[in-house]
Amino acid sequence: MLDLIIVLSLIVAAGVLGFRSTEFLPQDVLGQVSNVEGLRWVTCGFGALILGIPAGLLTQGAYRRLEIHIQRLPVEVLLTRSVGLVLGLLLANLILAPLFFLPVPSELSFLKPLAAILTSLTLGYVGTVAADTHGRAFLRLINPNAVEPMLVAEGTLRPATTKILDTSTIVDGRLEAILGTGFLEGQLLIPRFVLQELQYLADSGNEQRRLRGRRGLELLNRLKQTYGERMMIHPADYDDGQPVDSKLIRLAQDIDGTLLTNDYNLNQVATVQRVTVLNVNELAQALRPVYLPGDNLDLKILREGKEPSQGVGYLDDGTMVVVDQGRAFLGEEVGVVVTGALQTSAGRMIFARPRATLPTP
Repeated sequence: MLDLIIVLSLIVAAGVLGFRSTEFLPQDVLGQVSNVEGLRWVTCGFGALILGIPAGLLTQGAYRRLEIHIQRLPVEVLLTRSVGLVLGLLLANLILAPLFFLPVPSELSFLKPLAAILTSLTLGYVGTVAADTHGRAFLRLINPNAVEPMLVAEGTLRPATTKILDTSTIVDGRLEAILGTGFLEGQLLIPRFVLQELQYLADSGNEQRRLRGRRGLELLNRLKQTYGERMMIHPADYDDGQPVDSKLIRLAQDIDGTLLTNDYNLNQVATVQRVTVLNVNELAQALRPVYLPGDNLDLKILREGKEPSQGVGYLDDGTMVVVDQGRAFLGEEVGVVVTGALQTSAGRMIFARPRATLPTP
């Protein structure tokens, strides 16, 4: 309705302008017109069609864009800009008040309203810009918690996305340590169908599956006590016979959340469907220390290697170290020197030789 009012108002204004435009024609031109009243209505119609309709449509589009922009602005920004605009206009009136008492020649009388308009526009704009620059300090004086929404609205800060936990992450157990470091931000969401899968595992007849399910439930209880304000059980479920992995991807798409998982296949499928995924295994791989050729390690040789003279040991993070000429030290802890490394699909492998076998420099 408002759009129609805007368009009609501008059409009427353009029509009135066209109707009155005949008064500005020279008298000799008007003397040649036999029907001046008809000419006025013709110019009225041309003004409404040529000026009114395009101007109405352009103004309607500009108004809609302004309305959408204002709706997206948070209340804090609107408040500070309004205060800045009011202060700018108040300052303009204070400056202009003495100006109107000055004597001005009649031929220059138009300067007073022109100066009033220019001064009001300039200081109003300056007040709005100053509010954008110093509005945070102003809001901080009123409410210290009001600054963060402004930073989020302007893009300086971005809100942390909700993390959706799947079953593999919960039963893995490393989530508690990751949360303890403080590197994982945002809300932690456990879908109800994931809880049902954990309960199914805990009630399983297979002892290993039963232990994993119970460990996952115990972990959730501990996290609920420690991070209760961040954890939430999501009631959404999709009763269409889909597997849990498909439901997780669909939920992440619905709420624009981040999927937290250890499942390699789920990671790949979710990535194809443009769902943001955090993989705890990839995080652990990235945090493993990098060993370069020439680095020294203290390693216990646990078993024989494939080659006759090789021995195999493991680092604390599970990385396998193949030690050339290490079979003679089987069951012993020995100092080794790294000679190379190999990244495979199954993980990283380090090659080394005992320091005792190296020639003395």
